[in-house]
Amino acid sequence: MSTDYYEVLGVSRDATDEQIKKAYRRMAMKVHPDVAQSADAHEKFKQINEAYETLKDPQKRHIYDRGGDPNQMGGFGGAGGFGGAGGFGGAGFDFTNLVDAMFGQQTSRGPRSRVRRGQDALVRLQLDLAEAAFGITKSVKVDTAVLCTVCNGKGSADGSEPTRCSTCHGQGDVTTVQRSFLGDIRSTQPCPNCRGYGSVITNPCHECSGEGRVRASRSINVKIPAGVSTGNRIHLASHGEVGPGGGPAGDLFVELVVRNHEVFRRDGDDLEMVVKIPMTAAALGTEVTVQTLAADRPDDDLGEPEVRLEVPQGTQSGTRVTVPGQGVPRLRSNGRGDLGVTFMVQTPTRLDDEQRELLRQLAELRGENSVEPSVQKHGRGMFSRLKEAFGGHD
Repeated sequence: MSTDYYEVLGVSRDATDEQIKKAYRRMAMKVHPDVAQSADAHEKFKQINEAYETLKDPQKRHIYDRGGDPNQMGGFGGAGGFGGAGGFGGAGFDFTNLVDAMFGQQTSRGPRSRVRRGQDALVRLQLDLAEAAFGITKSVKVDTAVLCTVCNGKGSADGSEPTRCSTCHGQGDVTTVQRSFLGDIRSTQPCPNCRGYGSVITNPCHECSGEGRVRASRSINVKIPAGVSTGNRIHLASHGEVGPGGGPAGDLFVELVVRNHEVFRRDGDDLEMVVKIPMTAAALGTEVTVQTLAADRPDDDLGEPEVRLEVPQGTQSGTRVTVPGQGVPRLRSNGRGDLGVTFMVQTPTRLDDEQRELLRQLAELRGENSVEPSVQKHGRGMFSRLKEAFGGHD
């Protein structure tokens, strides 16, 4: 045979049935006589149909691939085929079949249910640092959709039932037919009268207007575990919006936001704080009492509310000491982080004459009347530690 059907459709010899079908649709739209408007359009269109009729049939394709003539099977070239008396444009040619081959047969989707699952909801909850560290149960106000108690989600008043839609006859969708040069093109859309439900609520509930749900505010108690931080979410199943038609509720997600503390800075499970001490106390040494984060929750047994720290003689600004186990409880394991305390030595700014004289005498005794500056080499020195303590970075 002189005609290469694979070349006509522009496919390879190992093309699948789906690839052959897509190629035929593409070529048929391209060379259809009503589109191409060329002298040989009829002949090309006939050739494309002949190639498709052969290659779509497994038996005919097998015979063609072996060099035989598939038309000897009494198919395409017979009296009832494309080349017979009922050829292109004749009484035997059906444009609807061509459209179905190109666009596929559209079928009804059927009525959709009025009862559907509700959407998930997200709310944000602000916590103090102590609440996030030690856990707490808080009430969250949620503006959401709840079940209509008047109709109990049915949407109809007085116990009445929805009636069958007269437009789509209960199918939920309607089919329209549009004329084109390819014939009748059918399209299926949701019924505009019943919105695809197949039924109409003729006597809707006065409370929910047929939705089966209403908007309302409700409060939910949320248990916050110890050790949470900003960005953590609490998942509450079936606490979201009730669905249309009284459908099952979605889920509620509570996203946590932890406020900054006026004393403590959180670093993972550790806490950092800065304690100011006088210059004289730093030079001579002393003891200081500092409050821990547990002091913010005095009524709960959350550990020591205060600790006593020793300040050694000659303590410099930026000196940091660690108090084990006074940080934040670990969220997914036992134990707590540590409390880091950084000392900042304060230099007096207001001196009376007596104090100024005493300091001058001290300077003379220490040979510090004239001091050459000592440059701090780059590294993790005093300024670096102070900057970190105040929340900065090197």
